[in-house]
Amino acid sequence: MSKSLLLGTRNPGKVKEITEILGDAGWSFRSLQEFTRVEPAEENGNTYSENAIAKARFYASATGLLALADDSGLEVESLGGAPGVFSARYAGDNATDADRRELLLSELTKTGSQNRRARFVAAVAIARADGELLNVSEGICEGTLTFAPRGNGGFGYDPLFVPNGYDQTFAELPENIKNRISHRARALIKTNEFLSSLTLL
Repeated sequence: MSKSLLLGTRNPGKVKEITEILGDAGWSFRSLQEFTRVEPAEENGNTYSENAIAKARFYASATGLLALADDSGLEVESLGGAPGVFSARYAGDNATDADRRELLLSELTKTGSQNRRARFVAAVAIARADGELLNVSEGICEGTLTFAPRGNGGFGYDPLFVPNGYDQTFAELPENIKNRISHRARALIKTNEFLSSLTLL
């Protein structure tokens, strides 16, 4: 019996990133693109882990599959940790990635601070269709923010974020490097270890 795992996202960038990192775990992957009638899960948690767990349980129940879901955000030091868990909704529900980046840079300018330190945080959860939570992994990547977007890769806030130890943004770095050092990569590498050892569905 093939081990099938639903990736609880419709973001093609995330699907690509997740499948590349988890590719050697011995699982086949499906995404929400196949389940057009499944509504988006609510994200009412106060932490990334709470949101990831809620989404994994929701999508597992809705599809009957073992489901993986993640939640992540950008925490900017001079903005008191904002946008944090609201990163995806920072500029409103219908805003684009570019809208969110523009708002973030505008809010940073308003502070008058020269502090550009920030960090990405991610949580990845896996749940069964019956609601049982199997695993939660977290990852953090520290860095700084640029004054303008740079690079054509990645998604979200990637064109603004330069990880510590590098001169390029996540949107400029080769995927093989980003998929080793990013917050989501660090959480998924731990998830990969769990999936590789999981035999019972």
